[in-house]
Amino acid sequence: MGLKDSVSTRVKLSILAVGLLSFTGILIETSMNVTFPTLTKELNVSLGTVQWLTTGYLLLTTIVMSTTAYVLKKFNPLKIFIFAATLCLVGSLICFMAPNFPVLMAGRLLQAVATGLSTPLMFNLIFEEIPPTKLGLYTGLAGVVISLAPALGPTYGGIINRLWTWREIFVGVLPLIIILFVIGWFTIRGKAYGTEGISFDYLSVVGLAIIFSVILFTFDQAGSHGWLSSRFLLWVIISAIIVVIFARYNKKSQRQLIDFSILKLPVLRLRLFGYFSLQFINIGLSFVLPIFAQTALKLDSAQAGLMLLPGSLMGAIVGPIAGHLYDKKGATFPLMISGILLTSGSLLFWFQSEKLTLLSITLIYIVVRLGFNFGFGPSLSDGSMQVQGRKKSDQNSLFSMMQQYAGSLGTNVLSVVISAVALTSGTKNEVLNTVLGTKIDFILLTVLSLCVLVSVIYVYYRYEKEN
Repeated sequence: MGLKDSVSTRVKLSILAVGLLSFTGILIETSMNVTFPTLTKELNVSLGTVQWLTTGYLLLTTIVMSTTAYVLKKFNPLKIFIFAATLCLVGSLICFMAPNFPVLMAGRLLQAVATGLSTPLMFNLIFEEIPPTKLGLYTGLAGVVISLAPALGPTYGGIINRLWTWREIFVGVLPLIIILFVIGWFTIRGKAYGTEGISFDYLSVVGLAIIFSVILFTFDQAGSHGWLSSRFLLWVIISAIIVVIFARYNKKSQRQLIDFSILKLPVLRLRLFGYFSLQFINIGLSFVLPIFAQTALKLDSAQAGLMLLPGSLMGAIVGPIAGHLYDKKGATFPLMISGILLTSGSLLFWFQSEKLTLLSITLIYIVVRLGFNFGFGPSLSDGSMQVQGRKKSDQNSLFSMMQQYAGSLGTNVLSVVISAVALTSGTKNEVLNTVLGTKIDFILLTVLSLCVLVSVIYVYYRYEKEN
């Protein structure tokens, strides 16, 4: 291996600093979920209000990620990192001292901006400073950051909340943020490509925020009124109209938020579909399975959270291995393994939905998480190889934005399915409705997994085998 293929300690530390900042943001996000019952009592607000700590956080993170194609071209990586780390630190302090819900929400939104900047920055450093021969390995390691934090969050939050209070969740991350700030200050290098000839499109930011919010609201209508209700169908039409208007505006606008023309590249488009679908399945299952375990199997919250941990840890180990396979053999091999494992795991959940136990859920989830981590990094790596120069910032921003939104949409859609079943089943038996709704969720995830597998096969025979 030549010197050109080596990665310096400085580069490794710079990626580590930004990566762990993203990890911190995601960890806090999922840690807060287990504190909701406590927060409703202490802050005297409803569960629906408290859930905005997650919903609002994810939505703002997605919106911020949509701006990073421009931001990464406009500002040097170190300036972005310092800004993000400072917001994360200040946001944590505000949350720790929050006397009421609005102040706590303000702190969480500052942390959302930090995560929205740090995650694309992490991948941007990898794409810019890692040689192509090691791109898959480092993207796989970055995937570990994204996939492991949601699994550890509930465990961390649950333990802290049980031993102390929810406020100590934010205290625990303060030393880490300070250490990362120092490491990043001395190791992050690089210059921005510049924004000459590009004007920031503020209207597109507003447009994307409206689209993302309206789509989530549309599915909420199905959960509240049913899939065939006039309200749901009306909002489907409204959502479609808004998307069409945004697409026409973006096509004619002289300004630019993200260069959506890269979606004309067929391989990039299909890798984005796979990347989005993987995160939809990943976050969706991490929401559905604990609900199923607590409602149908009568497990407590600690058992429901811990049953996902073995799969998450094994998946984290597989991430770098999948990246290494991508570097050596290309995208098809790890993505085929991913598609097969995901489809097999989803099918097992579907067929065993009425017979699931704590052990069977744990074992099947291991299969699904192995499939997720075999495909997550290589999908992103192969997508980045389809573009060059400053269009890599557009690709990075687009993938990061859709990955984040996939988590929001996956949680929203799968929860709505369970709610809609309760509306239409004709019974008020919560266990029966949860089992039936979860079974439909598993069917949906099986179909989506199969589509991902078909997309991998299509790319291989249509584009790669010919070369």
